Amino acid sequence: MTSRLSVRLARLLNMVPYLIANPGISAAEAAADLGVTTKQLMSDLNQLWMCGLPGYGPGDLIDLSFSEESIEVTFSAGMDRPLRLTSTEATALLVALRSIVDMPGMVDPSAAYAAIAKLEAAITGAAPAPSVLPGAEPPVEPPEVATVRAALADGRALRLVYYSASRDEVAERVVDPIRIVLVDDNSYLQAWCRQAEGVRLFRFDRIEAAVELDEPAAPPRDATDRAAGLDLFQDDPSVPLARLLIRAEHAWVLDQYPMHRVRTNPDGGLEATMRFATLDWMARLLLGFGSGVTALGPPELVAAVRERSTAALAAYAEAGLTESPI
Repeated sequence: MTSRLSVRLARLLNMVPYLIANPGISAAEAAADLGVTTKQLMSDLNQLWMCGLPGYGPGDLIDLSFSEESIEVTFSAGMDRPLRLTSTEATALLVALRSIVDMPGMVDPSAAYAAIAKLEAAITGAAPAPSVLPGAEPPVEPPEVATVRAALADGRALRLVYYSASRDEVAERVVDPIRIVLVDDNSYLQAWCRQAEGVRLFRFDRIEAAVELDEPAAPPRDATDRAAGLDLFQDDPSVPLARLLIRAEHAWVLDQYPMHRVRTNPDGGLEATMRFATLDWMARLLLGFGSGVTALGPPELVAAVRERSTAALAAYAEAGLTESPI
């Protein structure tokens, strides 16, 4: 309750200067900018109408003219400027901006760098420094990333050329964008994939090309409610399931790959499962772990790993090397 009241108080204190800067704005537009519902905004305006300076007479209270179509401040009672950030708030905002500015799709880089310069100036009290060092190239967003952000803002569908790491292939997809999310230090477009007929995540650094289509994005109404939509690796029963034995010293792979722990063995080793799209890709992945991860099934995966291991050992011996990397 205390937290909600604090958030509302901060919003009320900033609302008057915001409305002065945007005279005649509609309730729907103001609510969207302030991150609240129209109903909450109208409640806030009614609350503001009864606030003001000590004395609380007609000349002391904030005066507003408002409806859902138009909002205007007729007397501000001195609340003309927005709240200043505390040094702690400014530092937290600066750290957050710096952490996402290089994440494709999360923010417009040029706008982010400009905001960073202003925040640094506010913290140090110095004049704002240029957002880019003299002689350096201004930050430029990759065209495919800019296209995805624009399509999301315009509410339009997208045609993507996308590299799927699990399938080890590049394919074209038509998708209906839903939002941009940040998961495990990677940014993704969450969208309804028309080919897969489901919500999927498309990692920005794997989008090779993007074209905004003329047609509006039309994901199903329940698309954002599907929990699987935010799962990086869908547990699709139609995709083969590998059973793996992971040595104790290689337990870190569980944090790096979409594996699900099944049990822990007495020697500290782990048994896990992992979905995979193509046999070749999964066999290559397991070979990269050497003896740290062993395939237990399905039989075709075990055979593929054994065949590739045997071929690698033979090539190693033919080269006249005395020690094997496997």
